[in-house]
Amino acid sequence: MTLTARDATDAFGRRFRYLRLSVTEVCNFRCTYCLPNGYKKTGAMDFLSPVETERLARAFSELGLRKIRLTGGEPSVRKDLTEIIARVASQSDVDKVAMTTNGWNLARHIDDWVAAGLSHLNVSIDALDREAFARITGRDRLHEVLSGLDRAQSLPLAAVKVNAVLLREGLEDDFSAWTAFVRDRRISVRFIELMRTGDNAAFFQDQHVSGTVLRDWLLQHGWQPRERGNDDGPAIEFTHPDHAGRIGLIAPYAPGFCDGCNRLRVTARGQLRLCLFGQGGHDLRNLLEYDDQKEALQEAIVLSLGGKRLTHELHAANPGETRNLSQTGG
Repeated sequence: MTLTARDATDAFGRRFRYLRLSVTEVCNFRCTYCLPNGYKKTGAMDFLSPVETERLARAFSELGLRKIRLTGGEPSVRKDLTEIIARVASQSDVDKVAMTTNGWNLARHIDDWVAAGLSHLNVSIDALDREAFARITGRDRLHEVLSGLDRAQSLPLAAVKVNAVLLREGLEDDFSAWTAFVRDRRISVRFIELMRTGDNAAFFQDQHVSGTVLRDWLLQHGWQPRERGNDDGPAIEFTHPDHAGRIGLIAPYAPGFCDGCNRLRVTARGQLRLCLFGQGGHDLRNLLEYDDQKEALQEAIVLSLGGKRLTHELHAANPGETRNLSQTGG
């Protein structure tokens, strides 16, 4: 079977360019919206090895998914993370090697990660106030995270972005602190609308805020939407002539959110997930044992795309099999 990039397309004509690859379910934060009681081990720590990760990256990239993001859990809890980055970056068809981190180990390891081939970085920072940050994440480490962010911005990364979950408790002082944060920083801060998962129903009910709150505030203050790139994630970003940086919004409850879906996910144990909030998955790990399984692996990926649904069912309060966001990588 000969496959081309055109084969990474689903029944609705959506072409997939972007792979989110979880390298661990473990996280060392205790975020209120994800793991308020901390990570609890649910099985053997048999996450994909660096070699298995490399085989996955090669197969997906040859199908046209040129952007690969390493996620978790928290990727930096893995001591072999630098090797994983290097193996993904070594693939000639991979254009962008990205990672999302909570910043715990950022200042300590960012130089090594960039030297290994990391090109794009997202840092999760849910508040700029120290007390609020500690309350949301369960860790009093805002200073260390911001220090790591500053170091990252001094390195030759193509893009450095900040993620923040949009919570009701964070609206007391509107968004002025964040716009001040990007006034002189060439950085994008993207707010992610709180999503319902299997174990956060009460928290979601109390803290969910529609992304229209942020969008309307930005428009009222002179911010304008920016055109998205082909392999961008789902964020709509806004720019302002007086600010070096950008403010973005990821609003999964907005109409048509899934229409332009361009990403697939693989869990830390090698299961292909067609939707973050879908049911079931396709186990790929048995096709990662040897290099000569690549075509069979690609065929399995392509065939699975026929089962991708048009949209998630979050509007029906159905998060699929996602218990929490560390499980699949958010």
